[in-house]
Amino acid sequence: MTELYFQRHRRLRHNAGIRSMVKETYLHKEDLIYPIFVAEGENVKNEVQSMPGVFQFSLDYLGTEIDEVVALGIPSVILFGLPAEKDAVGSGAYHDHGIIQKATRFIKERYPNLIVIADTCLCEYTDHGHCGVVEGNQILNDPSLNLLAQTAISQAEAGADIIAPSNMMDGFVAAIRAGLDAAGFEHIPIMPYAVKYASGYYGPFREAADGAPKFGDRKTYQMDPSNRMEAIREATSDVEEGADFLIVKPALAYLDIIRDVKNNFPLPIVAYNVSGEYAMVKAAAINGWIDEKSVVMETLLGMKRAGSDLIITYHAKDVARWLGEK
Repeated sequence: MTELYFQRHRRLRHNAGIRSMVKETYLHKEDLIYPIFVAEGENVKNEVQSMPGVFQFSLDYLGTEIDEVVALGIPSVILFGLPAEKDAVGSGAYHDHGIIQKATRFIKERYPNLIVIADTCLCEYTDHGHCGVVEGNQILNDPSLNLLAQTAISQAEAGADIIAPSNMMDGFVAAIRAGLDAAGFEHIPIMPYAVKYASGYYGPFREAADGAPKFGDRKTYQMDPSNRMEAIREATSDVEEGADFLIVKPALAYLDIIRDVKNNFPLPIVAYNVSGEYAMVKAAAINGWIDEKSVVMETLLGMKRAGSDLIITYHAKDVARWLGEK
């Protein structure tokens, strides 16, 4: 037989100990941000039909959920609100008695060291379901900025540790940074949805947050999935305006964008493992078509490998349990 020369890569896969020694990418509990939907009212614990295991909670049920999050070692949550009433300008988003403000105060009184991230948008609070002020069928950019700044200030006053504006209005980071600074919140970081695509993966979230637009779509302010270089332009603007983190949303179909953003900006990069990504895995797991733990861990590792430092994920509680089993 002719003598062969080839590389024996399998030497480094020979047993579990060696594989652990050469592992390149790790997922930690500290990487996880858990989304929670908080609803006005009492005795509310509604499972989201399209997102098994995800619930809308009223404040009287929120304590039990937060107790579990803290016990699992998850260090941060991001809050989304479901108000009792909506109006044309989303006033429930920036009232000091708004649902996010009340939930933030509730959490910080109970667990002051748990990091509370406030989603800063208007769509869940407007009767038209868009992320800004509407005139006719137009979503107005500049008039929306003041309302977003008011929302961020009220969330910071309630005790939010991080402001996460998700509306994709031009100049939203600049407006919020100026508003926070003027109100004495120079120390509060901004985690903008810097690169947010107009995606079909958001469907289950719109059920969970009751935030679907009542007319048209969001393609005039969220990005076209075809575009790559536009993501760099969007992220550049947010960095210049004062962003402290950069979110890429969705994650799974945009791993290349996560890597591009990571390579271009020296800020913590956050991947949003969105509702549709979660729902697909859950549906397949419930039907016995996949091994849920294996697929979830592989997916989130892929997001870390692509360059994300943090991951917003509805799988956070399960992942924390699995990591704790090691």
